[in-house]
Amino acid sequence: MSLNRNEKAAVVEEVIAQAAKSQTLTVAEYRGLTVAHLDALRKVAREKGVYLHVLKNTLARRAVAGTPFEAAESLFVGPLIYGFSEDAVAAAKVVSDFAKTNDKLVIKGGAYGGKALDVEGVKALANVPSKEVLLAQLLGLLQTPISGFARVMAEVAKQKAGGAEEAPAAEAAAA
Repeated sequence: MSLNRNEKAAVVEEVIAQAAKSQTLTVAEYRGLTVAHLDALRKVAREKGVYLHVLKNTLARRAVAGTPFEAAESLFVGPLIYGFSEDAVAAAKVVSDFAKTNDKLVIKGGAYGGKALDVEGVKALANVPSKEVLLAQLLGLLQTPISGFARVMAEVAKQKAGGAEEAPAAEAAAA
């Protein structure tokens, strides 16, 4: 089913709006995937806040023209599914995780920060921990010196208190 000119313009506008608020683009070839597999991929993508869309490559080229994702334009060949995400790693993670369990989805590359990413770049981006995990790790690092200092102070207080208890016991034994 082909789109008329107005429908194509609406699709391009929708993708332009999504690209404007996204940090990452991931591109994958979906040749051979069943409708059920695509539905499962889209469901996971929605849950993770990833805009996943099958587009005609010419429409995708028009939509990313003048954006940081224009760097990945050379990848727009073949039957592709495009994943845009506001979170820097979400699109790469969703597509990469799905590709691990389904060999028919082939990662072609992507774009991040105005630079094109190859397959290994997308996989590396997918392996970056999520924002919540990174914040937890940072808080753990910040808390380590403070908790270490608190343990040392508690041990010093314990030793001083233990030394005070030993002195009366020594006086009682001497008497």
